[in-house]
Amino acid sequence: MQISPETREKTARAEEALAPIFCDIDRIARENTEHVLDCFRAAQVSEALFAPSTGYGYGDVGRDRIDALAAAVFRAPAGFMRPSLLSGTHTLTVALFGILRPGDTMLSISGVPYDTILPVIGIDADGDPVPDGEGSLADWGVAFRHVPLTGECTAPFDFPAIREAMAAAGDRLKMVYVQRSKGYADRPTLTSRQIKVAARAVKQIAGELGIRPPVFMVDNCYGEFTETTEPTFADQPNEAAADLIAGSLIKNPGGGMADVGGYIVGSEDCVRLCGNRLTSPGVGLDVGASLGQNRNLIKGLFYAPHTVAQAMKTAHLAAYLFSALGCRVTPTWDERRSDIVQCVECGSPEGLAAFCRGIQSASPIDAHVTPEAWDMPGYADPVIMAAGAFTGGASIELSADGPMRAPYTAFMQGGLTYESARLAVMCAAEQYERFAPGR
Repeated sequence: MQISPETREKTARAEEALAPIFCDIDRIARENTEHVLDCFRAAQVSEALFAPSTGYGYGDVGRDRIDALAAAVFRAPAGFMRPSLLSGTHTLTVALFGILRPGDTMLSISGVPYDTILPVIGIDADGDPVPDGEGSLADWGVAFRHVPLTGECTAPFDFPAIREAMAAAGDRLKMVYVQRSKGYADRPTLTSRQIKVAARAVKQIAGELGIRPPVFMVDNCYGEFTETTEPTFADQPNEAAADLIAGSLIKNPGGGMADVGGYIVGSEDCVRLCGNRLTSPGVGLDVGASLGQNRNLIKGLFYAPHTVAQAMKTAHLAAYLFSALGCRVTPTWDERRSDIVQCVECGSPEGLAAFCRGIQSASPIDAHVTPEAWDMPGYADPVIMAAGAFTGGASIELSADGPMRAPYTAFMQGGLTYESARLAVMCAAEQYERFAPGR
């Protein structure tokens, strides 16, 4: 691979500075791996669980054991992890439609959600309703409100504004929603602890207002296994936690092994309702053929803590190198992070395209192709994406994408192995230096 000696030397210096951070990432991976293995032993995972089922999937012991594993790993009362969940957006859609009913209000306390969730809710980029008859929540009479984050890293939630929004919704308030990762927004990722503080505050405010406690739901995409706790973990007695979390298996918890799938875990009532939405009432989670995916889902969950650690190291390295090139990066290279997403402001269309070309050129799949911006379904702006992945759309594999709008930020995530991902980051740095105007 043609990488200049200068870039290799810069990377070596970066890794020296990052050594203590990498050591802490390894500690997190060790603790999470031990927890996952404890869950495997308790569930008595065996080769017999890998047997595929077809049709209705009645009696698929492997499928049912994976559901139990999902709940155990996230320390929740119930859950399911299924290949019939097609993406993160689909998984969140199942959860939202499982809980919300006509006349209910959904309140997002982390601002307007990610681009692909907007049509599901039936809102525009400003959070205003746009019912269009396509089957959104708005079409079904579900109202939406949102409260922006404060912008402060240590105190991200605007609790006075949240109280005001909850009071305005009253007993129509059915769900309080939090998006853990930043999506395409310029804001910090929320930590598990911050989310649990918010969950406790929401329950307390509901009690003070005399309204029913809303379901506290978290879009957990990109955050799994980046810490030793999750939003559903009750680390201390009487600690509040999320009632429901959901995510994609071609991101963190699939460990790079899952071909497709998602998970939903939380309280027994919430999970039962989501299971009814996944299939149908009266059937719920008792059906669903695994179609030979059990082995990959179980293996991916085993790999996940280690694979996430590889992605986190890759993100830190990218932050270091591109900060040295004069780019604004979030998080910074020495900042503790709670997801695998690294943002690099490239400053121009040419800079963003160069970054993505560099990532693509060092990918194991389709390294010979050139990324071009296109109108991806569900996005307001053309999006450019580098994704040389073994599984289509797998964000846990190294990828970089971004909307073609100022400040032309590359959102990089993943890396199945640090050794290969570091090469891609070096190629991206060289492409950026060569083609970004004004350098």
